[in-house]
Amino acid sequence: MVKALEIYMSALQGLLKLSGMKPQQVEIEPGTIIHFWRPNQTTKPKPKPAVVFLHGFGSNGIQQWQFQVLSLATTYSVYVPSLLFFGDSTTDKTERSPEFQAECIAKSLKKLGVEKCVLVGLSYGGIVGFKMAEMYPDLVESMVVSGSYLAMTETYTCGLLKRIGFSSLSQLLIPYTLQDVKTTFHTLTYKLPWLPNMFFTSVLEKFHLLWGENDEIFPMKIARDLEKKLTGKACLHYIEKAGHLVHLERPFAFNKQLKKILSSICKNGHKY
Repeated sequence: MVKALEIYMSALQGLLKLSGMKPQQVEIEPGTIIHFWRPNQTTKPKPKPAVVFLHGFGSNGIQQWQFQVLSLATTYSVYVPSLLFFGDSTTDKTERSPEFQAECIAKSLKKLGVEKCVLVGLSYGGIVGFKMAEMYPDLVESMVVSGSYLAMTETYTCGLLKRIGFSSLSQLLIPYTLQDVKTTFHTLTYKLPWLPNMFFTSVLEKFHLLWGENDEIFPMKIARDLEKKLTGKACLHYIEKAGHLVHLERPFAFNKQLKKILSSICKNGHKY
């Protein structure tokens, strides 16, 4: 099973390279490295808009955003970092906050020559994205947020755990057994199709909120609350029959909506 996963990841990396992407390690400072998949060429007569994908908790950037990257890489300059402590991104610092993640991603993007970008953030990646937009408004032109919130409060966390039947966030986000992983994925999707065990063992001018209608982690009420909090600055889009992992569960519907959003952002005169 592990061998099959390795073959799949090798094939995925090959597809990414054919799509004009390449991996790169960006050292922010000694001891802190962010791993990226980034465009192979960035100097063209007419540079393409930069789109940065921030993944949710667990796995790494390219595993979570593979369908979107393969769909968008020819139209946009796509950057896919793995957040610190995921994939090959590492640091010897003890800091663990979303602010620190935001700072490191912003610094690494500037090292790659990205001056302005659209952020696409899922779940924890959305929380990091909100911090980036707050801390680096000149860098973050717009955001597309899916299944996320401004911050996880204790009150919301307690209510969430009670609603989905988990004893702690660590049980949800860091499952230790195969059954725990399956339970987590069933919670994160509206209707999870049959998948082999191999799959489970691998594991701001305008905001756009792109949600799964049946998200059990951050329900539609959260999306509507966010839309209200960002009055005049947010537009809510949702995909039917999809849960928290909407981008994996219904990738074609997600990509269609995402392309429409990105197209509208670029047509409105944003410059990158």
